[in-house]
Amino acid sequence: MSAHDDGTSTGDQPEVTADAPRPRQELPSRREIHGHRRTDTRGIPVVTGAIKALTGSIPAVGKRSEGAGGPSTGTTAAVPSPAPGTSGHTSSGRTAPEASPASPVATTASPAAPSDGDDGGSATSPAERTGSPDEPEVSHERRLLVALLGERRLALADSRRARLIGWLGTLVVTAVAAVARLWQLGRPETLVFDETYYVKDAHTLGSEGVELQWPDDPNAAFEAGDVSSYLDQAAYVVHPPVGKWMIWLGMEAGGGATNPFAWRLASAVVGILAVLLLVRIARRLFASTTMGLVAGFLLAIDGQAIVHSRTALLDQFLMFWVVVAFGCLVLDREQARRRLAARVGAVLDAGGSVARYGPRLGFRWWRLAAGVSLGLACGVKWSGLWFVAVFGLLTVLWDVTARRRAGIGRWLEDGVLADGVPAFLQIVPVALVTYVASWWSWIVSSNPAGYYRDWAADNPDETVSWIPDWMESLWYYHQQMFSFHTGLSSEHAYAASPWGWIVQWRPTSFYWERTSPGEGSCPADADGACAVAVTALGNPLLWFLGALAIVVTILLGIWLRDWRALAVLSGVVAGWAPWFLYTDRTIFTFYSIVFLPFVVLTLCYPMVVALERSRWRQGRGGTLAVIAGIVLAIALVSVAFYPFWSAMQVPYDYWREVIRFQNWI
Repeated sequence: MSAHDDGTSTGDQPEVTADAPRPRQELPSRREIHGHRRTDTRGIPVVTGAIKALTGSIPAVGKRSEGAGGPSTGTTAAVPSPAPGTSGHTSSGRTAPEASPASPVATTASPAAPSDGDDGGSATSPAERTGSPDEPEVSHERRLLVALLGERRLALADSRRARLIGWLGTLVVTAVAAVARLWQLGRPETLVFDETYYVKDAHTLGSEGVELQWPDDPNAAFEAGDVSSYLDQAAYVVHPPVGKWMIWLGMEAGGGATNPFAWRLASAVVGILAVLLLVRIARRLFASTTMGLVAGFLLAIDGQAIVHSRTALLDQFLMFWVVVAFGCLVLDREQARRRLAARVGAVLDAGGSVARYGPRLGFRWWRLAAGVSLGLACGVKWSGLWFVAVFGLLTVLWDVTARRRAGIGRWLEDGVLADGVPAFLQIVPVALVTYVASWWSWIVSSNPAGYYRDWAADNPDETVSWIPDWMESLWYYHQQMFSFHTGLSSEHAYAASPWGWIVQWRPTSFYWERTSPGEGSCPADADGACAVAVTALGNPLLWFLGALAIVVTILLGIWLRDWRALAVLSGVVAGWAPWFLYTDRTIFTFYSIVFLPFVVLTLCYPMVVALERSRWRQGRGGTLAVIAGIVLAIALVSVAFYPFWSAMQVPYDYWREVIRFQNWI
């Protein structure tokens, strides 16, 4: 059972009032817990945690004392026992004493060693912990809900006031993101960095159904408003079409391809929505409105997020669909556990048993939505495939641990067969079908036809007669794209090893201009030259602390065996680790935008743990002050760097003062 799953460690105090109002719980006094003579048990959490790590069970240690970790956290999980006459398996598959269906099996948990499937925030009352006959009988379903989700998560939006506060805070943070992204979005009025490819490709894709070639040096004419000079020849593009379709939709909504604001509108909208989604995801993930708002605010003010929201590149859209998929899986996790609690509870209420297998959970719509989102992510860039693999394993792990915690005897076998197989079918084939469907305009194209669209018809000797021509042509095209990506090794001034991404060691300059006084928009009476820059550099303080937080989160996740640590790290692993396989390829730091939301969640996770473990201590106010200080410091850094994320004209000397390191230039 998790250290954050008991009554003494349930998250930041304001959340109890705002999100989960309930009667004040009377905690036993130290004298009641320890007697007149206090026993020194400070080493017990470490010892029992080690024993559980090796054996999967925790020895009984009797009474607990308030050691260095704070108040007693030795609560018991109210797990329903099998009906009389069954084998009496506990959630770990071991035999428990016989008990009536209404009697809880008291399973002692170490405060420092939560189980894999624990969710933060269950807070059982002393009467429940001792099984007092004076307390009203608690249903099997309720006990299971507390065990699988935790009381804090169950009560996250119990009241209208809590929901109102949550949504008002979300809207305020989203407004901050909108201002940072939409203010003078059309500046600069030229194509920056790889916009030269994606804006023009998006324009021809929307206009003609396929990407078409342009004459030599078309940028000046395109920027001047001549957006119809493309040729009647298909262009060889090396990325799928979803991101370019989204850019085209933004151009249509923003006034057309002649408007620089319209080029970037889709990126800005997606960036704003990503902030809103992260607030709600983090709130549900951590069962804390406060930490949800902190996570969203940090994403709203980070440099990588702002720059990608203000430029028409593809990586922003990949990040968005990954966040959508993750949010769908978090919702699916909660819905599945509610179903499991209800159905296992119904079995036990009827006198049945889950000593061997548990109930099926039915169709999982949120997981299907995650499969579609992951297919769209792959339809932006192929690197979305890594998220399909990592998120697919993550959701199965969540299901397996839920069945174990619900007391199902053969939980591993049951979880793999009952949940793992459907998870595969709802994610992998669905993502594949969604990806192929995203090529629909290329598939139906004829005049002009997409690049390699007629390859199968032109090479009948190399095809199989019963496979449709479009399918073989698409497969051949993908082989050529794969060869391009794996063989890309041209020199580039801003190529960067993935080792430095996590601290933004070598950012990518998207745009740079220096003008003398009286030249261009630089005032004639300026004291010196003016500078305009768009540098894809994340907030240095946020990323440095995020790098430290990754190490801390790994250690905390191992120590606490907390599912949330694995959840926040999953996106970092999927978005960052695979690039170490391609260090010979030309790659850039701005690819890190894809896992930025998970760096933010990872940075928030140690703060969440600190708040949860200080809830009943005098030092809780100090913990909140430290968190507020960190957020304020990051915000001040963002204010200083914002001109170089938004192409704001500043004195050249100011640019030199802020862009301090040679590797940032």
